[in-house]
Order: sequence, then structure tokens, then C-alpha cells
Amino acid sequence: MTINADPADTVIEADVVLIGGGIMSATLGSMIAVLEPDWRIVLLEKADALATESSDPWNNAGTGHAGLCELNYMPDPADGRKAADIARQFRVTRQWWSYLERLGLLGSGSFLHTTPHMDVVFGRHDVDYLRARYQTLARDPLFAGLRFSEDEATIRGWAPLVMEGRDPAEPVAATWHPEGTDVDFGALTRALAAIITSRGGRTFLGHEVRSLRRDSAGGWIVSGRQGRAKHRFTVRGRHVFVGAGGFALRLLQRAGLPEVRGYGVLPVGASFYRCSEPSVTARHEAKVYGQAAIGAPPMSVPHLDKRIVDGREYLMFGPYATFSTRLLKNGTLSDFFTTLRPGNLHVMAAAAIQSLPLVKYLITELAARPASKFAQLQQFYPRAEPSQWELIPAGQRAQLVTPDRRAVGVLRQGTELVTADDLSMSGLLGASPGASTAVPIMFGLLRKCFPEQWGKTWGAIISENLIEIE
Repeated sequence: MTINADPADTVIEADVVLIGGGIMSATLGSMIAVLEPDWRIVLLEKADALATESSDPWNNAGTGHAGLCELNYMPDPADGRKAADIARQFRVTRQWWSYLERLGLLGSGSFLHTTPHMDVVFGRHDVDYLRARYQTLARDPLFAGLRFSEDEATIRGWAPLVMEGRDPAEPVAATWHPEGTDVDFGALTRALAAIITSRGGRTFLGHEVRSLRRDSAGGWIVSGRQGRAKHRFTVRGRHVFVGAGGFALRLLQRAGLPEVRGYGVLPVGASFYRCSEPSVTARHEAKVYGQAAIGAPPMSVPHLDKRIVDGREYLMFGPYATFSTRLLKNGTLSDFFTTLRPGNLHVMAAAAIQSLPLVKYLITELAARPASKFAQLQQFYPRAEPSQWELIPAGQRAQLVTPDRRAVGVLRQGTELVTADDLSMSGLLGASPGASTAVPIMFGLLRKCFPEQWGKTWGAIISENLIEIE
């Protein structure tokens, strides 16, 4: 539902207010709509459509992160703890999707496609690393079905485009798992938002939140501007979730949440090469990951992906790092500067000093010419033709920077859930692999922020219908 009239004279009452129309808000809202259908849920989105930022299928790689192919989760090939943790979280996510499907609320065929996940590495050093990684993961039942090979013919069968045109004397190794996934998080977001509205919730598009202030009853007054006419709107909510992607920190700061004091964000963008030529897309059926460049941020691990968007097949390769002071793809150049505070300036400066390899990597990427960028694609697909590929801008990410015990800034991988001390507000900060682990993240939020409901009914409903929940 979208408001077109001026609601300035009306205060909309809600039990839960969701700020941001991406995968996180849609996941949380759909959970509450199922668990507590009588609650009033209001979702506010600045754009004129849902999932226009990081959840849009062209603003991410669509990987269902399950620890199968992400080498950056295991810099030490003998330590598979993080890969296993991500695998468990994604398994919980898929179990929740299956539960919604059994209820008749979600159709997985619209957003989820089985796509093998692979790693391919070259050179003796990386071959030895991948073999050791495989040996570690093969001992864990979470990775049953994972295969390893150093045989050129076997790897060619898994990924022919990757292997054609290579020097047969070059050492090569690969892992392959048949049950990886490609996820259209944009389609999923819209499907989850439909669950909210089907249970009486309301979705307001074109509504930009500008102010969050506490009310006398312990909830929050959320206000802002609607549409091009900039009419004011006001929503009063018992609980507010800020799932606004790159804008989340700024909104939590405006709310005066002391829990984010000292926090900062580093905006990092990306672009991808995309191919829609059927003669090419038909010959590649996997998501193939490799080793990241030294100093590259976690989201910049190179990969050649099969994508299915709106029923059509594509290949994507990247990402290539870009830089802008925008915190959203559709934001403004002043976005980053609005998050700077006296309490986080030293944290940001310390993080920058500690992340000099990252700074060097970004400068190198920004200075790279088109021919150099395409040469990176040809390292994965030697016979790639420039005429069949286009370079497209992808989404903006806000890498989280947090103070450590010494108040020194630390660049964080992943996401962090923050909550107000009275549990009346929550927000999610950070980036990948958030979308793939949205369900366990939101289970954690429900357990923490709504302990009474969780203890009475919610926890039991979830436990009865999922194989496992932490």
C-alpha cells in the first residue's frame, strides 16, 4: 500500500515500524506478520519501489552464502569455523523460507535457483591451500557433497568457460558443490513484503524518515517527508527497526542511540561485467570464486556467476571496487560526511591507518583502465569477448567501523545488530553476507527485543517448524 494523500493531520499508530524497504526489513516484518498477525506493522521506504538498493539483483552477486566457495572465510585452511557458522545460518534461512512456502505464503521458484558453487585457483601455492581447505571442510557434515579435483578434464566439465584456452601445464585445482544457490534478493524482498500487507500491514513508498524521537509512552515518533511535494508524515511505534542499509547509522545517530557512539562507516561501491549473450550464458552453470587481491575488502572476492533474473540467464563477473561518498546508490555526495561526529573522527582515522592495504587496493582499482579491468575477467574466462560484456554499476556498501577497547577503529566484516537499552529500537549495520543470514539475524532480534512473546509462543512456533535454531 502506498500513501498518496497528505497525512500531515494524521498520526499513524503502529506496533512495529520498519525503516527501509530491503531484505532485512522485509524479513523481520514478514516474521512478525506470521507470528503475531494482529500487530500493526508499518514499513517506510524512501524510494518509489522496494529493494532498489543492496537487495536489487543487479546490486549484489546473488550468492546464497553457505561457506561453500567463499575463500575469505578461511584464510587459515585448517580453520573452518566461520565457514561452518555461515553454512548453519544459511541452512536456517532456507528452513524458514520452506516454512513460509508450506504456509502458502512464499513461492521459492520466483527467487531461488540451484546453482553449483565452485572455487578455482591456479599456481602451486593456491592449489595446496585449496586442497587443505577441502580436507578441513570434508570432515564437517555441513559440507557433505563437496568435491575436490586437480584434474583438468574434471574441472573443465564443471566450468568449461573457465578452463578453455589455458596452459595445460599450469597447476589448477577446484572444489565443486552441486547444491549452491543463486538468489534474487529483490524478488524475495517483494514477496516477503507481500506477506506483511496480506496480514494487514502497511507499506509506504516515497517516505523519507528525517526524525526519530522518543515519546512519553516509551515508544518512538518517526517523522519525515512524503513524495515530491514533501508533505510531512508521522508514525508512532512501540518498536522501531532501522534497516536502511547505508543510511542506518545516520538514522540511529539522529535517534541519539548511545549504543552507536564512536561507530562509523566506510562507503565502498562496486561494478560488475554482465553478459546476456545466450551462446555464452548457456555454457556456464556455476558461481566460480577465486582468491581476492591482497588488501581487497571481503566483498571484493572475484567471481564469475550464473545469474537468473526475471527468468532470464546472465553471467556476471566482478566486483570491481569503486568509491563514492554516497552511502546509497541513489544517495548524495554528502552522505558520508553526515555520519561524522566528534566521537568517531579518531576511530575513522585509526581505521584508515590500519587499513592502508585496503586504501592502496581502492586507489589501484579506481585508476585501472577498461582494458585492465577486462583482463581480470579474462583471468577467469580466457576467451571472453569484450563485445559481449557491459560494465554496470552495482550497489553501495557501508563497511562498518567500530571502536575496540582502546577506542581504535576496526574495519568490520559482516553485520552487527544494535539495540537500545530499553529494547524499543534496533538497527542493522554492515554489509555482506547479511542478506543470506537475514533469518537467523532477525531471530536473534526477536529473541532479544521481544523476550515475552518469544518465551510464550514465538520461540516454540519457530522451534517446531525448523530443524535447528541457535
